[in-house]
Amino acid sequence: MSPVLEKDSLDTLRVMLEILESGFEKLPPAAMEFADTKAMERVLMQVAERLHDNYPYFHPLYAGQMLKPPHPVARLAYTLAMWINPNNHALDGGRASSVMEREAVAEIASMFGWEKHLGHLAGGGTMANLEALWVAGKMHPNTTIVASEQAHYTHRRISDVLGLRFEDIPCDGSGRLDVAALQKRLDQGGVGTVVATIGTTAVGSVDPLPELLSLRERYGFRLHADAAYGGYFGLVDNLRADTRAIYDRLGEVDSIVVDPHKHGLQPYGCGCILFRDPSVGQFYKHDSPYTYFTSEELHLGEISLECSRPGAAAVGLWATQRLFPLEKGGAFAQMLGRSRTAALEFYDKIRSDARFIAAFPPELDIVVWAPRATSVSAASRMTRLIFDECARNQLHLAVAKLPIDFFDVDVAEMKRDQDSVSCFRSVLMKPEHLQWVDRIWEIFDRSASTILAGLSRSR
Repeated sequence: MSPVLEKDSLDTLRVMLEILESGFEKLPPAAMEFADTKAMERVLMQVAERLHDNYPYFHPLYAGQMLKPPHPVARLAYTLAMWINPNNHALDGGRASSVMEREAVAEIASMFGWEKHLGHLAGGGTMANLEALWVAGKMHPNTTIVASEQAHYTHRRISDVLGLRFEDIPCDGSGRLDVAALQKRLDQGGVGTVVATIGTTAVGSVDPLPELLSLRERYGFRLHADAAYGGYFGLVDNLRADTRAIYDRLGEVDSIVVDPHKHGLQPYGCGCILFRDPSVGQFYKHDSPYTYFTSEELHLGEISLECSRPGAAAVGLWATQRLFPLEKGGAFAQMLGRSRTAALEFYDKIRSDARFIAAFPPELDIVVWAPRATSVSAASRMTRLIFDECARNQLHLAVAKLPIDFFDVDVAEMKRDQDSVSCFRSVLMKPEHLQWVDRIWEIFDRSASTILAGLSRSR
């Protein structure tokens, strides 16, 4: 059987453990209690077998949800740090890893042109966005937070947790926040914060930031960019001109969230929150009688709502960014560019096939399409059948429920018997997807043909 899981790096881990151990060679020997090896093997055998019950998230034939395997350097650095298990809440609990976190976060901030900033890693995009909206509520109390209907559902949930008012703003036909609808709401007053989504999780659309920045000049709201998914794409060189114009001005917002565990090659969970104005740190201030006892330096715990946080996440991110610097034209940027190219090539295959109708062209690396049918409800049923047949053939896509206005159903002569359609959604976020586009399409084409032939015979 040919290997599908990368294992060669395990030899490197053993060598690095020896080097790590040499840094503590002055310590006297200490017996460590743990279960006997045979007992651990029995349990781990059960773990390995239980983990068979997963989709192959690491493989290019998994092109469904936003699941990207961590790079081996991230996995090894994270694992290496786990032998110490540092806690980046206080410098005393994670001396080296805290410094590595500050350096890695500064490198992410530099993507947006921020030399001065306040920021840190978080458990994921949800916690990072929570901090952004928490600060927004402090800066603009008793006002409303607004985001597009395609913004992540976490913004409404977070606002409820924080006791803040929240409203949805309609989207245009490309899944972007509708600027005219936003201005109409701004004219009513009471909006303190606007969330711009830089890469929606459903379709990968990027909100029109230049227009939002112009509205901020007029209305004075706080502008937060949820770039959890799309934050790194400013590094690539194959964006559309209008999307490039958005990324070129991303550094003008007040706060940004990026998720290294999405496109940043990191294990879960690793999010990042950045504030352009470091003075927002005043809202985090607290005193602890026991946490900070050996250093007067600024602790990450003093600028974070989370307390205990894994230093291993910072170590993995730091190592990855050393191997793949966050620079335009670099190896990391080229990997992202290949993902976008894969999405464009796959979109072209869908668009040229009369059996399907594609939504708008992908802005990043997410493709959305639906079967052509007599009605929207019939297309939804066909989607489910083809989805299941693809899975039987080892191709794993995702199904999304999206507004029919994202599709030209009238041109396709489909009856509008419901407002949303269950459609295919493919996230081609692995660099390897570019080499697998033809294979993915071949399996999808074959699976769709099987289902459509069966439906034709049953009529």
